[in-house]
Amino acid sequence: MPTETLRLDRIATAYRLIDRRFRDTPQISDDALSRRLERETFLKIETLNPVRSFKGRGADFLFRDTGENRAVVCASAGNFGQAMAYAARSRGLPVHVFAATTASGVKVARMRELGARVVVTGADFDAAKEAAADYAAGRGDCVFIEDGRQPQIAEGAGTIGVELAPLQLDTVVVPVGNGALAAGVGRWLKEHSRGTRIVGVCAAGAPAMAHSWRSGRAVATDGVSTAADGLAVRVPVPDAVAWMRDTVDDMVLVEEAEITAALRLLRDVVGLVVEPSAAVGIAALARRDLPGARVATILTGSNFPAGMPASL
Repeated sequence: MPTETLRLDRIATAYRLIDRRFRDTPQISDDALSRRLERETFLKIETLNPVRSFKGRGADFLFRDTGENRAVVCASAGNFGQAMAYAARSRGLPVHVFAATTASGVKVARMRELGARVVVTGADFDAAKEAAADYAAGRGDCVFIEDGRQPQIAEGAGTIGVELAPLQLDTVVVPVGNGALAAGVGRWLKEHSRGTRIVGVCAAGAPAMAHSWRSGRAVATDGVSTAADGLAVRVPVPDAVAWMRDTVDDMVLVEEAEITAALRLLRDVVGLVVEPSAAVGIAALARRDLPGARVATILTGSNFPAGMPASL
């Protein structure tokens, strides 16, 4: 079945409709950080909302656009599940989230606090997603929602591009998990800021999306190993890979030590504590080999895993 194209008109509609608590987030240029990275650097801060990540944009637009009224089943490392639980709760819909046994206890607890029924199963995210799909397939009273397959989720995330476009940036560096964020942001900027390059960043310990983007087809890996749990994709979604081929100009990988250094840089220079997945853009920019004198990266979430030492 052909992949549905991400639509500019739906991104524009999403920007008008989504919950204002997720929209028009801060985008700041810190002088000290810019000096350290040797270029003017803007941070798009997606952590100051009820789910502490950008995922609320896509979840909210999905329900608004589809009018879905069945119980929702999904898989999540934590942030998507929180967003789905938050958006569904206001509509009186049950949410069943399948999370891997390796999922952050903090994120699992937060999903439950927001009203989700969380089933902890599977050795990693993709195993949990398979369990979620199997559960939904055996029932007629619920729908399986896959982050990276439903276009509305990527289009909702694309509203970040609406907000970044007026900055006329040389490069936007985007963390890549399932690819919906990079696809949605890239879709808007390719039309409304055509001089802007979109660079996706994966953790070196979870390179499946980078391999898939380069090959033009979904390429699974045998395993993942990274503290950036939001990027720990082993089995890419073909739809997201197809979207990214049209919207992303380059993909890079960053090592765990670089992610940790980026977390420290954001904490010590800017005073921001984010989760590892959110710091990979800074890790990539710290190498100084990406093009652009005026750049931005998206700090995607601040659901910091409890297992990481406070001292980093």
